[in-house]
Amino acid sequence: MQNVVLVIHLILSVSLIGIVLLQRSEGGGLGIGGGGNNSGGGRPKAAPLAKVTWIVAVAFLITSITLTIIAAQNSVGSSVTDGFTAPESETLELPKSLEGNLLPPSASDEPALPPKAE
Repeated sequence: MQNVVLVIHLILSVSLIGIVLLQRSEGGGLGIGGGGNNSGGGRPKAAPLAKVTWIVAVAFLITSITLTIIAAQNSVGSSVTDGFTAPESETLELPKSLEGNLLPPSASDEPALPPKAE
């Protein structure tokens, strides 16, 4: 299911890029470009290619959300680190002299200060 939606998503993304590149620039972005003379005051009627762009864009968003939902359902209760285990040969062992001495030194373990010279 995820692979089918992913293939559809990729087809939609490539077609959306192609459709946008085929359209004529309407200008108006930062005051540059050759915008058409729109003396009527209202918006011009949408071209058929613009309608197709909207349809493909909405389908692209739907497949994006669908892929997110599928990925979230597949990852419930698992983590990337679940697949990693330490090999038996690389486990570290403490030297015998440190096995019973894992606590920090207490106040009674402090070294004696040297006597003050008067």
